[in-house]
Amino acid sequence: MRVLYLLNISNPDRLSADSGWIFADLLAPALADAGAEVTVAAPAPAGDARCGFHRTKVPGTKYRARFSADIDELVAPIRAEKPDVVVANQIEEAPAIRTALLEAGSNALLAGYCHYLPFSFTGGGQLQLDPSLNDAALGRPVLLAFAAGLAACDRVLVHSSTAASWVSAAAARTTLDLGGKLRVVPAPRDERLVRDPATTRPASGAGAIGVYNHRLYAHYGTGQFVDLARDLVASGTVKLRVMDLFGQRRAERKGLDDSPEKMRDQLAALPHVQVVSDRGDRVRYKELLAGARFGIAPFRPGCPWSMSVIDCQGMGLPVISPRLGWLAEHIDPELCFTTPAEAVALAERLATDTEFHALHAKRAHTSTADFTPALIAARYLEAVS
Repeated sequence: MRVLYLLNISNPDRLSADSGWIFADLLAPALADAGAEVTVAAPAPAGDARCGFHRTKVPGTKYRARFSADIDELVAPIRAEKPDVVVANQIEEAPAIRTALLEAGSNALLAGYCHYLPFSFTGGGQLQLDPSLNDAALGRPVLLAFAAGLAACDRVLVHSSTAASWVSAAAARTTLDLGGKLRVVPAPRDERLVRDPATTRPASGAGAIGVYNHRLYAHYGTGQFVDLARDLVASGTVKLRVMDLFGQRRAERKGLDDSPEKMRDQLAALPHVQVVSDRGDRVRYKELLAGARFGIAPFRPGCPWSMSVIDCQGMGLPVISPRLGWLAEHIDPELCFTTPAEAVALAERLATDTEFHALHAKRAHTSTADFTPALIAARYLEAVS
């Protein structure tokens, strides 16, 4: 099977902070191991030496990535690679890709991977637009472009059962029946970030560190985390390590949303909160996780998946989480909270109760066992066959 993987990269200056690139970099070699011929078309190469590469332009902003597809740029790799399957990592580009397939005379199967959902649903079933894609009231056009992408695909791949439910519900609101198109294919874990918790003894008591390793955008609920951080460190039992994953961002990105810089400064001003950077180095990133005792999930309502949560769990770090989206589906119910007081109680128990921590460290590690790149590649190929 020849696979052409079309990858949008939103942050080429810091690839380690771009989950789409990381997933492709992990998945492409695993697909090759499974016998597929893989070519990645992207602004930067992903995979290993067996994977072909076709360089594409950086879209510049998240809106250009959704509304400025270059059909000539799409036709070229299709004609060159003659794929059996084309994977659209930016679902809104699927109509343009379908057009390019038509122009190239290709009958390749088009699979859209819903890497990022521009909406979520409340517990009461109310659709909410993602605020990160609603500048200048663009949220509804993005949602309609997303629906058009679903309609153009032969397969629609989503990360989780939560995402499947949300995508089906959103599609139905545009009179689109996904029928047998929909497949749940989780993202692969990074095998470099896997550690048996039975072999480690993280610091406990007043030396315990809780790690927050998520993007610091306001739409990730970082403001709520800032408030929680004040409560978590108040007693002195827990210290916090906050990852600054972006570093210095391009002016175009800051111009759309400067909340990461503002949130970073607010967190850095709190006592017992350490803001650190991995400098784009996965070895350093692993070391920073390894020194923590537990992780903290984001407060992002539209969360169909979290690479950072899986990173923590693969390292044997229990993750405490608000009851939101996929987080409530995946994380042990004993570690989910509703109020800040519940979150503080869980953090302090993980910091001081050795037996409780060991139990949940093992559960966290085990929860990622089905996400190895080899297993995910097999599910991927089954989904597009």
